[in-house]
Amino acid sequence: MPRLKILIVEDHESFRRLICSALLQRAAFQVIEEVSDGLVAVQKAQELQPDLILLDIGLPKLNGLEAGRRIRKISPNSKILFLSQESSPEVVQEALGLGAQGYILKARAQSDLLPAIEAVLGGKRFVSKGLEFGDTIDAQAFHRHEILFCSDEAVLLDSLTQFIAAALSAGNAAIVWATESHRDSLLQTLHALGVDIDAAIQRGTYVSSDAAETPDPVRMLEAIRGLSEAAANAGQEHPRVAVCGERAGHLWAEGKTDRAIRLEQLLNELAKNHDIDILCVYPLPLGQEDDPALKSICAEHTTAKFR
Repeated sequence: MPRLKILIVEDHESFRRLICSALLQRAAFQVIEEVSDGLVAVQKAQELQPDLILLDIGLPKLNGLEAGRRIRKISPNSKILFLSQESSPEVVQEALGLGAQGYILKARAQSDLLPAIEAVLGGKRFVSKGLEFGDTIDAQAFHRHEILFCSDEAVLLDSLTQFIAAALSAGNAAIVWATESHRDSLLQTLHALGVDIDAAIQRGTYVSSDAAETPDPVRMLEAIRGLSEAAANAGQEHPRVAVCGERAGHLWAEGKTDRAIRLEQLLNELAKNHDIDILCVYPLPLGQEDDPALKSICAEHTTAKFR
């Protein structure tokens, strides 16, 4: 079978790396070119005639919407999948109206990218949850609160790293609650991925705290507000905060299920008034699938995964 030829158009280098890393999971995918501005994207689309174009909107020289319009004329067989932080209904509708097959929020790239590509290749349209058309779109409708049950440390660190990297690479902010050794490992891995984590720490868009720290609603709210403001000051027009860690998972592993559930409920309350996406990492349950307490914890999340 011929490999799927993919053109990536994204002006943030670290985010391009994340996208490429995700695509490399499939042997059938071939990234034939990476470009960082809209004009070059149009030129490369005409020259290479890719099967799929992953297209950002906020691009230099020529924005993604205008680039998409031109590409539709010069490379009509190329499928376009927008990958953007823009969530306004007008922008989403315009993007799909010009002939794109899908629209993914960058905040959901880690979970949506591969399913979106599969849907588009199958002749279906894919739109990130919460971006369905209507008179208005509530930003909180697509907040992400995932629970991931991990089998080992490598999976835990990989999941947290990808979640944080996706946020920072998109110009957003992130906070993680983890053990000291895991916080050190996260820094090293983020550096290896090309994420400028030192700059993020300096401008206040990345914070790491101890997983054993007692949850304090006031301090959590202050931290989220501070991170959001820092991302806005750094130029992010609609900043989101990635909130993640193993704190609730530790409480559950210690038998403190009620406290773990209260923490998850607190996060859901914060998500009602703040643009946050949440990833909670728990130890993999062994033979406890029918445990009512486990079901209660899962019920506080939008998605549950096991790895």
